[in-house]
Amino acid sequence: MKGEYKTKSRNIIVEYLRENADKRFTAKDIVDELSKGSEPVNRSTIYRNLERLCQEGRLVKFKETDVNASCYQYSEQHECCNSHIHAQCSCCNKIFHLKNDIFKNVNKKIQAEYGIEIDYGKTVIIGLCNDCKGLR
Repeated sequence: MKGEYKTKSRNIIVEYLRENADKRFTAKDIVDELSKGSEPVNRSTIYRNLERLCQEGRLVKFKETDVNASCYQYSEQHECCNSHIHAQCSCCNKIFHLKNDIFKNVNKKIQAEYGIEIDYGKTVIIGLCNDCKGLR
């Protein structure tokens, strides 16, 4: 990205995000996880980089009703994360990228009945994935 300022701390943050691209996490989760490493990253550096990565379109930011914090998901491989619905496993927290064609009729019905248009990029369906179902 043009004009991108790369530091050792930013590289550590981005590497962590890439390694956990299939999960959603809070800034505190990242602070806690990176503080365990051999090269801890300052809390304010993490928050500043999360905001920059959101602005660059490399992170998707969610506001959860059951978590009193914003949640993030790395989206470099999923450039259209703001334009499709996600599902999340309530057990392992893995994120699934859903095809919007499944929701076209649902969106029309919700819009007709309630006057609400679904914001696909901020919509997350919570459920139990097949891997976790097998553990129960």
